[in-house]
Amino acid sequence: MTQIAPKIIRQIFVLLLILLIGSLIFSEMLPYLSGVLGAITFYILLRKPMRHLVNRYKWKSSLAALTLMLGSFVIVMVPLTGFGIMLGNKISDVAGNSEKVIDAFKDQVGKIKFKTGIDINSQVDTESITSWLSDGAQSMAGNTFNLFIAIGLMYFMLYFMLTNRQELRQSLRDYIPMDNDNINEIGHEVQTMVKSNAIGIPLVAVAQGLIALIGFLIFGIEEPLFWFVIVTIGSMIPFVGTLVGILPLFILALSSGDSFQAWGILIYGFVVVGSTDNLIRLLVLKKLDNVHPLVTLIGVIVGVPLFGFIGLIFGPLLVSMFMALVKIYKVEYGKPRNTETNSF
Repeated sequence: MTQIAPKIIRQIFVLLLILLIGSLIFSEMLPYLSGVLGAITFYILLRKPMRHLVNRYKWKSSLAALTLMLGSFVIVMVPLTGFGIMLGNKISDVAGNSEKVIDAFKDQVGKIKFKTGIDINSQVDTESITSWLSDGAQSMAGNTFNLFIAIGLMYFMLYFMLTNRQELRQSLRDYIPMDNDNINEIGHEVQTMVKSNAIGIPLVAVAQGLIALIGFLIFGIEEPLFWFVIVTIGSMIPFVGTLVGILPLFILALSSGDSFQAWGILIYGFVVVGSTDNLIRLLVLKKLDNVHPLVTLIGVIVGVPLFGFIGLIFGPLLVSMFMALVKIYKVEYGKPRNTETNSF
């Protein structure tokens, strides 16, 4: 009977300990995973400016890091926090508006039934749809306490990542069991994915939201800033897009008897906002790596329940990082071995 070598037993035991402790750490860190992803994202985006400030302008590392962190907070985190607060204050309004939208939709469908004899209203459950929308809005708003902890963790990690760049790079090379060429290749791909998700997708969404906001102001839509946020969020979701804001406004305006406003905002949404979508994406994403819509869609589905509102950005980033890890495995261990073949 063959016996397992003691060295293999010890190796398996150490691997099991690593997996056990790692799973415990990951399970406890999961509510704050957005902070870790945020630190990685901001580090990749701020690494070059940090290097310029330290090497070219001879700034102290701590001063350069604090300056860049303050800039990122003002430019990125303040608008995101404002969006989150606005959505949180509007959760009850979303539920109320959703019921009005559905009732208005049923009223319009009733007119179709009167003309065609086709009954669709019996298939529409207003209460269930309203409850689903309300629960989804609460999930998107997320847990405020966990969000603040995640933001604090993100900037705490980001400070040490920026001020200890060389040590961080060396630690990655020491702990990741891959050769340097593969680490460099995968690192470059992760940087490209991060820039596309963290810059390209939000920038396109905000641009579409601003174009839609112009239409809201032209046609006198009530609470245009709220609907601007809704359209911006919808623009990040593939196959849904700006319809998440335009279509409810059309139905609400039509049900209130303002046909000019209803058809005006619908035509503006389809013609102006819809046609500028491809143009904006062409101008913005041609300089970045274009992310496949399925990656974004799956990322949103995964990210919103995990991270709340900011899951719209970190969800696709998480999916992209997963794909990068799969490529790491393929590059590192999927190389075909050179085997001798017989010649015939």
